[in-house]
Amino acid sequence: MERLSSSAKLMVVSDLDHTMVDHHDHENMSLLRFNALWESSYRHDSLLVFSTGRSPTLYKQLRKEKPMLTPDITIMSVGTEITYGNSMVPDSGWEEILNQNWDQNIVKEEASKFPELTLQSETEQRPHKVSFYVDKSKAQDVTKKLSELLTKQGLDVKIIYSGGMDLDILAQGAGKGQALAYLLKKFKAEGKLPTNTLVCGDSGNDAELFSIPDVYGVMVSNAQEELLQWHAENAKDNPKIIHATERCASGIIQAIGHFGLGPNTSARDEADLSGCKKENLSPGGEVVRFYLLHEKWRRGEMENSESYITTLEAVCQPPGVFVHPSGVEQSFRECISALKGNHGDQQGKQYRVWVDQVFPTKIGSDTWLVKFQKWEMHGEEQQSCLCSAVLVTKDADGSDGWTWRHLHQTWSSVAGAKDHLSWLL
Repeated sequence: MERLSSSAKLMVVSDLDHTMVDHHDHENMSLLRFNALWESSYRHDSLLVFSTGRSPTLYKQLRKEKPMLTPDITIMSVGTEITYGNSMVPDSGWEEILNQNWDQNIVKEEASKFPELTLQSETEQRPHKVSFYVDKSKAQDVTKKLSELLTKQGLDVKIIYSGGMDLDILAQGAGKGQALAYLLKKFKAEGKLPTNTLVCGDSGNDAELFSIPDVYGVMVSNAQEELLQWHAENAKDNPKIIHATERCASGIIQAIGHFGLGPNTSARDEADLSGCKKENLSPGGEVVRFYLLHEKWRRGEMENSESYITTLEAVCQPPGVFVHPSGVEQSFRECISALKGNHGDQQGKQYRVWVDQVFPTKIGSDTWLVKFQKWEMHGEEQQSCLCSAVLVTKDADGSDGWTWRHLHQTWSSVAGAKDHLSWLL
């Protein structure tokens, strides 16, 4: 929350499974489209919040499987845990609020009286959440009776049924909606209330997000019946909530455009990446474009001609230096020469490149230091490195493009050095 000195231009608060992440999109294209848009146009002045029913364990597992960005804030375990930044520092103030009228042992004891409930794995049992599986046909009756029992025990709880099978018992103050309301209250107290907030979801445990006043909302096209029914009964006349016609992250991009919240054209949607629009020529946009061209070259999705090599030579200054994460130092020209022989070396393979946490800092009248994390996916394997690049504008506003003066990479401690040879630039 301290990264921005003023209010976020846009805060996107999104569920993960079947909202930001499409498990039926094996190429992860909708997610990669969103990634490119966010890092090009929003990361520097906006906030990304993931709000998931997953526990920290399952959330970290998902990050190893999918090309996900790093959020500024993570809300996990159906709104019972809030953490900040890369280190996922917990919000102790939120924990104190949830401790009121909550006793996990009593919840488990009373729930054990219902044979219809099957306790989920130990990783999904959290300090302020107890999770079960229950058949859809029995969910409503079990919820009513269990709620009455827990109330008699003096507990103040919330029971949420979602996904057609998950039943979560939470501390009453918890939930995705309350967690977001808590964050907005903190931002307002600091004088940093986001200019616009967009909430995104697909299932019943996301309904609370759409109840927060003054936010925009998108139910992705693949939203489940339980959320659509909630919307029909509670918010059908709210013009700030739409049911997208596109799935998952593509639906989020659609909503950004529908509500006019900012740019909504991803670099991955541009036919000619060598000639970007002016709005994409920010330092972040240049980094996204540079590595997207790199991906297309190695996947053989662009013609094996001198045009790409000429484009690279035009943006890399002749005395420029590239330091490979292995420590090997070479000139940009040497790197470009080596790339010529790698056209299509990843053709037909599940090879993708994306950048994360692109943070530009102006260090001179025409010079920027851009720090970011570069990721590559080879099949199910991911590897990444931390990058520092010095970029120079060719004119005052960057509309004429950029040149790369220096690029230094070091292996990430999260997913570094699996294959030195396949990592080219």
